[in-house]
Amino acid sequence: MQIIKTFLVASIFILPISLAAQSTLFQQGSKENILLDRLEIKMQKDSLLNFSFLKPYSRKWWFGALDRASDSLKNYQLSKVDRYNLSRSRLNNVEWDKQFKLGSDSKLGFLNSIYKTPADMISVREEDFFISVNPVLQLQAMKDDATNELRYMNTRGVLIRSLLADKIGFQAYVTETQEKPPVFLNEKVEQFRAVPGAGLYRRFKKTGYDYFDARGSVYFNATRFLDVQFGYDKIFLGNGYRSLFMSDYASSHLFFNLNLHAGRFNYVSRVMELTSQYTRRFDKDTLFPKKYAVIHHVSFNAPKWLTLGLFESIVFGRQNHVEFSYLNPVMFLRPAELQVGSPDNSFVGFDAKANLGKRVQLYGQILIDEFFTKYIRQKNGWWGNKWAFQGGLKYIDVAGIKNLDLQLESNWIRPFTYSHFDTVGNYTHYNQPMAHPLMSNIREYIAILRFQPVPKWTAQAKAIYWQSGVDTAGKNFGNNIFLSNETRAAFDGFFYGAPVSRKNLNVNFWLAYEFKENLFLESNVYYRKIEGGPKNIFSSFGLRWNMQRREYDY
Repeated sequence: MQIIKTFLVASIFILPISLAAQSTLFQQGSKENILLDRLEIKMQKDSLLNFSFLKPYSRKWWFGALDRASDSLKNYQLSKVDRYNLSRSRLNNVEWDKQFKLGSDSKLGFLNSIYKTPADMISVREEDFFISVNPVLQLQAMKDDATNELRYMNTRGVLIRSLLADKIGFQAYVTETQEKPPVFLNEKVEQFRAVPGAGLYRRFKKTGYDYFDARGSVYFNATRFLDVQFGYDKIFLGNGYRSLFMSDYASSHLFFNLNLHAGRFNYVSRVMELTSQYTRRFDKDTLFPKKYAVIHHVSFNAPKWLTLGLFESIVFGRQNHVEFSYLNPVMFLRPAELQVGSPDNSFVGFDAKANLGKRVQLYGQILIDEFFTKYIRQKNGWWGNKWAFQGGLKYIDVAGIKNLDLQLESNWIRPFTYSHFDTVGNYTHYNQPMAHPLMSNIREYIAILRFQPVPKWTAQAKAIYWQSGVDTAGKNFGNNIFLSNETRAAFDGFFYGAPVSRKNLNVNFWLAYEFKENLFLESNVYYRKIEGGPKNIFSSFGLRWNMQRREYDY
């Protein structure tokens, strides 16, 4: 907490008092992300859409992109379904639509006094004030062939967002969940003492979990080009299905965020307070240990259809003081780490994205944790050569079929990447990985085919195949990043999938019908096969309202 307080005190002196128009952000897993991907590729050179690697995305930026797309429908060859999604997206961002009159599009009869817009249960918009309040609900019944017990997910909550005088943005998201997940996830939770994506949890009816998810942020523009955000939430950095830099797989965290946007440049500086690795006890309350992280990312459109980025981060912890050297919002954390004795875990990375022919996007990331060229040339598989690579493709309107979209992605992560010599510096939060959920020592291949034939129906097929190195004989071969890398089995001989390669397959089919704005009736079928283990099929059916659907793809 001290590091966040330091940032806030410093900001009082270095940031101007005058404020400009500000915006809230999309919530995690927003349905707008599908249209965002399609518009970014079709528009190709939109300088703001090309910074969509930063998720959640700005509603203000998004609404400007909707206006630009609407002005040139023919140039971007938007389908009937695209135009429908565009119009519904405007309804989900009415605080920026000055032409929209609340209550002009509701068809709910006696409920018209509540639903003044189809997207918001309660909404108020006045000259200097906007607020929307919506329920959050997810009711899923699951059948898992690994057990005769009924599995389910029961989530209830509320989502609020607000603008004050077009100067201050605020949003809050609070839910409570009782979940009896598939059996394989039970095993994962018991191993790591963490529910993926959640923080503190309690046991529920022996095989279930009860947990809260409370997020909130406040935003303002310090200057015309600088956005400031403070809160408790998640972030995703990347253009792919996975991120090697920072994903939203782990629990939310406390943060202070600066985002500088000027023309073709965008720069992000984020300071985070994290929960360090811990052993959970259920018989008494315990103060969890803390650690901190800083990330910087700068990206540049040059030319506009090509976006290049540079990333760096560092994870650190101190018992007696905050490391002020890392609070500098300007890049180059590695020299600062060297000055304090290099005890912390630092990373650098590069990313790129190219929109081609208004149909294809190529993207990729390279993350470097540690390496020495001497050992690379020797090709002996030195344990300290730690890096990761991602390459991907998005192809929209496949074979000329409108709204049939394909995504292919590959992720290669060498052994021991994201780990550290102690449990403080590893790239984790709340006993969960902060980047790839499968951790390290993996080769992963992903294929996603999504089809929206008509406005309210969406179908998706997803297949994930990966090979992982298995820790055997009680020795550390670099898959589990929670283990100290000083417990490694040897000095060299570490390669992808070594020493024992396990093949894994996860296939998912998803079908959804949106019968009311943001209210989905949906079903899922999963097939899992782990080499050396039994096949597993589980399915779900239920309702989801104003929240992200639960994924079981790890």
